[in-house]
Amino acid sequence: MTTSAVNTALSRSARRRFVLRERSEDGQFLAMTIVFMTMFLALAGLVADGGRYFDAKQAAASEAEQAARAGTGSLDVSQLHAGTVAIDHATATTTAEDYMTSVGHPGTAWVDGNTVYTQISYRQPTQLLEIIGVSSLQITVTESATDISGITSEG
Repeated sequence: MTTSAVNTALSRSARRRFVLRERSEDGQFLAMTIVFMTMFLALAGLVADGGRYFDAKQAAASEAEQAARAGTGSLDVSQLHAGTVAIDHATATTTAEDYMTSVGHPGTAWVDGNTVYTQISYRQPTQLLEIIGVSSLQITVTESATDISGITSEG
């Protein structure tokens, strides 16, 4: 065998290996694209749905605060006639719960001393995170308001 015949045989062999290697990589780009697109959509979902989650949580906290403030305005009339300021527990609870219902997020309220506590809990649906199986996020906030009467500071 001459050198040119050996070179031709090697080049044919090298070409076959190159063609086989090229064929064996078919579809890898598609698989990588699918993985990276899924990761990109998950990241976009964290940004978009995470922002919506924090906005909804802040709105729920504001609603719960307002409900607690509405409840602290429910004073016990019999205590007022006696010269003391106290919250009527039943009226304060009802007022706070009615307020939360009126703004669209029913919650619970309770009274401890002169402080009205409110809690709102609901699920916020997601848009992009649903692609990876997260269909909603839980939002739970608890706020309070205390009824203070009279002079609270010296001077």
